[in-house]
Amino acid sequence: MGQLVRFGVAGGISTLIYSAVYLPLTTWVFRGAHAVYAVPFAFAVAVTAGFFLHSRWSFKGHGTRQPGGTQQVKFVMVQASGMGLNAVITWVGTALLGYPAWAPLLPAIALATIFTFILNRWLVFA
Repeated sequence: MGQLVRFGVAGGISTLIYSAVYLPLTTWVFRGAHAVYAVPFAFAVAVTAGFFLHSRWSFKGHGTRQPGGTQQVKFVMVQASGMGLNAVITWVGTALLGYPAWAPLLPAIALATIFTFILNRWLVFA
């Protein structure tokens, strides 16, 4: 349970970082139906911070740490799948349903968080 709470706190920090990149981009660069183009930029910044938060705090003491870049590659792959899920939800919300760019943030982040927690717990930091 403590691990899930730590993951939630670290995820909250990553979400703030993601939002700090995503929202300005969708306000000034990728407006309206083009909001989905801001997702990779925001995820790139958030995933970098997220790896350090999750590997050193969320999953501290859980599983083993792999030498070299194997674990980082797994983490990036898991986060990329979360980014894909996030992008689909953002695209559906903005391009198909016409919602403002901020509207898909909560469902996209909530679903991606659950999905990536499960994958990180059993694949990356196992």
